[in-house]
Amino acid sequence: MTETNKKKITKTGLKNAFKLFRYLKPYRFEYFLGLFFLFGSSLANLAFPKLVGDLVNSGNDGLLIENINRIALILAAILIVQAVFSYFRIVLFVNVTEKSLAFLRRDTYNHLIKLPLKFFEQRRVGELNSRISSDISLLQETLTSTLAEFLRQIIIIVGGISWLAIISPKLTLFMLSILPGAMLLARVFGRFIRKFSKDVQNQVAESNTIVEETLQGIQSVKAFTNEFFEMTRYAKRTEEIAEIGMKSGKYRGAFSSFIILGLFGAIVAVIWKGSTYVALGELDAGELFSFVLYSVFVGGSIGGLATVYANIQKFIGATENLFEIFDVEEEAITRINKLEDKYLLTGAIRLRNLTFSYPTRPDDLVLNNVSVEITANQLIALVGPSGAGKTTLASLILHLHHPPKAQLFFDDKDCHDISLSVLRSQIALVPQDIFLFGGSIRENIAYGKTNASDNEVFEAARQANAMEFIDRFPEKMETIVGERGTQLSGGQRQRIAIARAVLNNPKILILDEATSSLDSESERLVQDALEKLMKGRTSIVIAHRLATIRKADQILVLEHGKLVEKGTHKQLIKLPDGIYKKLSELQFA
Repeated sequence: MTETNKKKITKTGLKNAFKLFRYLKPYRFEYFLGLFFLFGSSLANLAFPKLVGDLVNSGNDGLLIENINRIALILAAILIVQAVFSYFRIVLFVNVTEKSLAFLRRDTYNHLIKLPLKFFEQRRVGELNSRISSDISLLQETLTSTLAEFLRQIIIIVGGISWLAIISPKLTLFMLSILPGAMLLARVFGRFIRKFSKDVQNQVAESNTIVEETLQGIQSVKAFTNEFFEMTRYAKRTEEIAEIGMKSGKYRGAFSSFIILGLFGAIVAVIWKGSTYVALGELDAGELFSFVLYSVFVGGSIGGLATVYANIQKFIGATENLFEIFDVEEEAITRINKLEDKYLLTGAIRLRNLTFSYPTRPDDLVLNNVSVEITANQLIALVGPSGAGKTTLASLILHLHHPPKAQLFFDDKDCHDISLSVLRSQIALVPQDIFLFGGSIRENIAYGKTNASDNEVFEAARQANAMEFIDRFPEKMETIVGERGTQLSGGQRQRIAIARAVLNNPKILILDEATSSLDSESERLVQDALEKLMKGRTSIVIAHRLATIRKADQILVLEHGKLVEKGTHKQLIKLPDGIYKKLSELQFA
């Protein structure tokens, strides 16, 4: 989880923050009603010091008991009004905030999931998760309490100073000559300690990254017996956090003491000055009492503005970080319930001088001038050393990365002229490293077709030779596979992935050869399932073991991003000094 940095409040920052209010728009009536209750409770709060002063002065009137009772009843009524208004203000703000942020969370997640793969390759999962969790939680706190507190304090400061001016203009000028100076020093002090708070936040974020990465890679940690290395690494980070935190604590403590001393010193000075006016007959005791209470209210509100301002800075930072994601262009995906016949592919693929480099490495050509014709229902094998461009070519066919225009065609149509969702819905990928969701076997198979019936799921599992192990589990299809499918063996995960692809019924199948890391029995079952799956569709196999591709209609040999050889096994094995021949001899030797 990353910590949101405070941002300086600028026009751009405010503009980004105001984008958030479009999520409040559907609930604006409730929000403005909450503002009404906020305004009413703040005004009731302002009336309190005036009435207390009147209560003190009532002793000078002839009707002492009657005045005391009358003012006491008014005070009680105001307290009740303030309590009722505060209740409805909080309830309304919380309701509006929860509904608005639920809308924002859905909008953020929906946008994230529509972003291209290259976006996720450049960012950590923890960072993106933080946008939806911690940043939106900060927005929740701001919309629910910080903005309300800011408005309440502004009302109290403006209203309080107005009442002070009515009571005694001279004493008001004296109070204002003391308090702003103290608050200016407090602001300078606050900026100084902010640096240490930011350092603590950054260190905590880095320590959270260590925890996240260690737990995600716990198998590697244990395999290399690096538990103590990781414990030492984390302990070092936490010690650094503690040291900076303690240093920051000293400054925060000094800052708090300074605020207390400045505010209470100002109040004592006001009481001293006001007492001289009482002695001179320019003020009475009740007015001085009201003046002191208003000064406390105003001083406390001005002091509280520093915290509110800091929270608003965090709010600005959170909105900027969040809306940076919204600035990234989405992929043009569409909902598909059933494909019309005119959109169905035959499986024919043509590459015409296909050249590609990743956006992060524009000068490094991963594929260089690759041209090939693939007819429908052919079995195509991609062969070559690591880094030759096999996986990149497969990802371009699936359109996970976007190739240049007029270089990749399906049924003689430029891939850019075919709807992305229409294209991907007819292509299935069975990778070597299978990712399963943490639910049941049934849910993972049905991911290939989310509206599939139980019979379709069972039939797909049968064709993938998956029922062989599913029937052995007590809970059958409802067996929970665990996070990332860790409760299943490699061969079992492969067969669930194949069943998922069977259910999807693609026209084009991409296989990152799934049998290279399996035992002989699992390999036999998986290979049999793959052969069933490949029938009647164009299949592109990234081949690591050449024995599995001897029957391929075309073998494409890549090296350094270039297509250096192509043909059948019999044709390529006869090429003198051919790369395929050398690879084959190395494996079969």
